[in-house]
Amino acid sequence: MSAPDAEPVAKTPPPDAEELKRGVEGESLAGAVPHGVVAPELSADPATVPPTTKREIWAWYAYYIGANGLSLFNFGPTAFQNLLSQAAPEDTGLLDFAGRARDVNSIVLLANGISFAIQAVLFLVIGAYADFGTGRRWVLVFWSLVAYGIGFGWLGVHEPEQWQTGAGLYMVGLIAYQLTLTYWTAAFPSLARNTPHMLEASLKLGDGELTQLEYDRQDEKERSRLSNVSFYIQSVGEIGILAIIVGIMFGVHVNDSVDANNWGLSVLIAFATAVWIVMSIPWFVLEKSRPGLKIPAGMNIVTVGAWQLWEALTQIWHLKQSLIYLVGYFLLGDSLNTTVTVIATLQNEVVSYDTLTLTYLLIVGIFAQALGIGAFWQIQKRLDLSAKTMFNWVMVSIVLLDGWGMIGNWTDNFGFHNVWEVWLYQAFYGLFVCPWYSYSQILISSVTPRGHEFLFFSLFSIIGKTSSFIGPLVSSAIIDATPGGTNDSAPFYFLFALSIVSAGFLWFFLDLEKSAREQEAFLIKEKARMAAREEGLNDQ
Repeated sequence: MSAPDAEPVAKTPPPDAEELKRGVEGESLAGAVPHGVVAPELSADPATVPPTTKREIWAWYAYYIGANGLSLFNFGPTAFQNLLSQAAPEDTGLLDFAGRARDVNSIVLLANGISFAIQAVLFLVIGAYADFGTGRRWVLVFWSLVAYGIGFGWLGVHEPEQWQTGAGLYMVGLIAYQLTLTYWTAAFPSLARNTPHMLEASLKLGDGELTQLEYDRQDEKERSRLSNVSFYIQSVGEIGILAIIVGIMFGVHVNDSVDANNWGLSVLIAFATAVWIVMSIPWFVLEKSRPGLKIPAGMNIVTVGAWQLWEALTQIWHLKQSLIYLVGYFLLGDSLNTTVTVIATLQNEVVSYDTLTLTYLLIVGIFAQALGIGAFWQIQKRLDLSAKTMFNWVMVSIVLLDGWGMIGNWTDNFGFHNVWEVWLYQAFYGLFVCPWYSYSQILISSVTPRGHEFLFFSLFSIIGKTSSFIGPLVSSAIIDATPGGTNDSAPFYFLFALSIVSAGFLWFFLDLEKSAREQEAFLIKEKARMAAREEGLNDQ
């Protein structure tokens, strides 16, 4: 998985411990920063870090074709909500869940919140240790195996009376999927920075042939390339998988009866899981083992986790731009994740949970997603735009999406109440909103100090999941508070306001160039603390 970078550092001598101590104690760090890439202390010689190969990059791409979300993020939620709708009595439409009677959409939102809360705890624990040593790759392997088990488990759950078991599969499936997606994503900053192109650029920086700003722009473009190309290839691959799924649905005759439709959903989840297994094998085999951070003197792999968490808590305040993005990511991620969930529940009702229609909608959405991400990347590359500029326009699209849903409170003619809107939504979402999933990750990598990818991606996932369970809980409460507890469009008032505030905050206050300089100072101070700790132990 993610690894610290192997770029050659400056040819000028690095600052010694005394210089670094002075920087920590408040003196200017300008004279202590070497001319070149500022890298963290690794657990092995940086010269031994293997360069990234094309085969490794394509294996990384392939994993995401399988981890496309169809099994546990698309059809899994649909299967769960489908069982809930059939199990709910026709007279009340309510089921007992978590201590009270709730409607179907409220149960789905609450289950989301519970799942996201558990994810936050797991990210905190895993992220504290994963940047050290060489065992990071096994984190992804383990949670992939859990996800595979959940995917095949749906073959035994397709009756309405099994809705409570379906709730368990749904929540654990979301947990496993989000963990695999996060720790797969955490690999790309290191993959990008260890490509031959970036290794050459780091040498030129050390020799003075490139300015720091020029190097930073090349670094951002290489990270943008890997992230955007991976999402584009995944989208194209997913279209092919969906085409096969359509054939499977005709094969199991999903339109013959309700029971056949239920079984069809379980079969589709299992098939998508099987594809995931096949596409993940190349990455598990070809991923190169790269050294993690050096464990500080006097610690071991067990105690270093608590130290890492304390370091993050006390030192992250020096990364002001990282904090700005963390806050904005929390707010906007809350809005978008909840918006997608609310629209999905409305969409499923509009099309009556018809599996074939939902699959056709997915094909349209994924095709639009491929076009959208491909177009965003080509515009960024050809016009030499920054990742922040592209991200700004994604934020505008999110605001428009929530405005669309909010109108549904005032009329049934618009606001995700009609079949034609569901088709239009899939196209709009794919073209203009889906690039969020690439560019938000690029920006996380842009505010993450080198070598700390697992910790920071875990931290951002915690923030994302915290927001993602707060948003659904608030939305569920809003629905419950409406007359009859059935106005599923009411949450858009909250979501529209939240999107505007968070988008404006990030647009005007986030500065990635300032963030890069803050990260260099952070790494220099970290080296100073480690040097001082080692010196203190040696003096004892």
